[in-house]
Amino acid sequence: MTHRPQSAGNLRPEETANLRIGGLVPLSMTDYPGRLSAVIFCQGCPWRCAYCHNPHLLERRSATEIAWPDVLAFLARRRGLLDAVVFSGGEPTLHAGLAAAIRAVKSMKFSVGLHTAGIHPRRLADVLPLVDWVGMDIKAPFPEYPRITGVAGSGERALASARLILASGVAHEFRTTVHAELLSHDAITGICDTLVTMGARHYALQEYRPAGCATDLASLSGGHLPGKQLCDQLVAKFDSMAVRRASP
Repeated sequence: MTHRPQSAGNLRPEETANLRIGGLVPLSMTDYPGRLSAVIFCQGCPWRCAYCHNPHLLERRSATEIAWPDVLAFLARRRGLLDAVVFSGGEPTLHAGLAAAIRAVKSMKFSVGLHTAGIHPRRLADVLPLVDWVGMDIKAPFPEYPRITGVAGSGERALASARLILASGVAHEFRTTVHAELLSHDAITGICDTLVTMGARHYALQEYRPAGCATDLASLSGGHLPGKQLCDQLVAKFDSMAVRRASP
């Protein structure tokens, strides 16, 4: 008996029943390097990072969730106009339906990007062979993760996920959001040294931006990112490193 490969149009509903979608950005030029992409925001995240600018995505359920068939219908209309689709969040790897959703998107001939904090290493391992690019957030030196995430054992999960990404051969970027009250310059240097030792070659520092943040972090006027001298030292450690300042 011959089995035809599934297309986006005949994906069984039960395969994505656990994929809860809290938002959709129709066009982004920044979420997948060098490509025009749509961004699917998966609902739910168990970590509580103080600088999170998507707090509406933290809970596992939302009153404004978008149905998966509606997302597929939108993407069908964007064939030939978009290069890629990015699964972001929240945390995409919490969702049992992620792999099936990625397969559906790839069947539409889009490249697939994934944004993750490395919360669910086992599911990350399942989807890494399916994606074309991964951006992973590195919150802090791995032993210090609970101070940022509020969750014991989060550093061990992130470390395991970083190792999986590096071993996979998938194009990727590690990146760290910087707020002076949360990460010292020594901590940032420590993160970079650890990643380099692990074999990472692509990294970014991104400045905290208060827009959307639900916590009472002080909105410092400058000074979030290390100065030029330290940035230059860090840049020299990687094949490519970006320093991204927050939009005014």
